[in-house]
Amino acid sequence: MKKFSLITLLMLSLAIGGCAGMSDTQQRTLSGAAIGTVAGGIIGAVAGNTGMGLAIGAAAGAGSGYLYGKHKESEQKAYQQGYEAGKSNQ
Repeated sequence: MKKFSLITLLMLSLAIGGCAGMSDTQQRTLSGAAIGTVAGGIIGAVAGNTGMGLAIGAAAGAGSGYLYGKHKESEQKAYQQGYEAGKSNQ
């Protein structure tokens, strides 16, 4: 049991530390994939094919996270452009 706890703790710390140098879009893509994997696994288990549910959930979550990240980047860029335009008009 101690060995399992140590391995779990090591995996969690590596996962958290591995996200430090990622962009916001990359973090959202990874988060979406993780959330999608969990949801897909649950739905797949109920439907009788856990592996397929995991794969579909991960793909759908990663795609959704990526698209949301790109949307947020575009919002930030538009905000910055508007801010700079307003600043230069004064």
